[in-house]
Amino acid sequence: MTGPTTHGDSVRGGARRSSAALVRAEPEQLASVGLFADLSQAELSGLAALMRPRSYAREEVIYLRGDPGTAFYVIASGKVKIALTSPDGKELILRRLGPGDFHGELALLDDEPRSADAIATDSSVLLVLQRDAFRQFLAEHPAVATKLLATVSHYLRRNAELIQDATFLDVPARLARVLLELAGGDGGDSLPPAGAVIPDRMKQAELASLVGATRESVNKWLGSFERQGLISIERGRITLLRPGGLRQRIY
Repeated sequence: MTGPTTHGDSVRGGARRSSAALVRAEPEQLASVGLFADLSQAELSGLAALMRPRSYAREEVIYLRGDPGTAFYVIASGKVKIALTSPDGKELILRRLGPGDFHGELALLDDEPRSADAIATDSSVLLVLQRDAFRQFLAEHPAVATKLLATVSHYLRRNAELIQDATFLDVPARLARVLLELAGGDGGDSLPPAGAVIPDRMKQAELASLVGATRESVNKWLGSFERQGLISIERGRITLLRPGGLRQRIY
């Protein structure tokens, strides 16, 4: 993975691009973040005043695993991936985040280093809340702290599922689950409808990182699924033709 020469929660070596100066945290914007949905207008305004915008170029590192955690991030625009990278450069994507999503909370809650990498996958603007302000805000808003714990619990469950899948499922089963999730289902009782389209044009390398397999293996099984009539692929966009058939491939 190729990254920039500077990274981390603090700006090292020069000012951020001026695009961030054109964006600021607005109460209405924060109200759309599930974590803050129950706050009053006054509380949203107070929170917005504490947050600072910071811009990131495509593929720029926000922080790396092992970095000290000094800030909490809300995505104003763009996309971010949360991933683990092995010493030999192999990547496993844990989460893909977009506008309104947040990240960076774990290290602020337990004072441990960052547990994963965060990388902008598009040009992005993030709203940054520094650690002391984040903790003070949670102390003053216990309902938000409770929501945050529920979100963290969901992430931990998802990570446990990734470990379970890597241990017990073969590559085509993992690929089938990821395709269903990307199209809006969970691979269980909730299935996307036939004809559901995965919103983003997935690069094979990114899809392989989500599956936890090589690009060559994922490409092989995508071709197999297409020949079986489970999916169609046109100009990099994947359409699910038989979601039930993909679910059967998982179990």
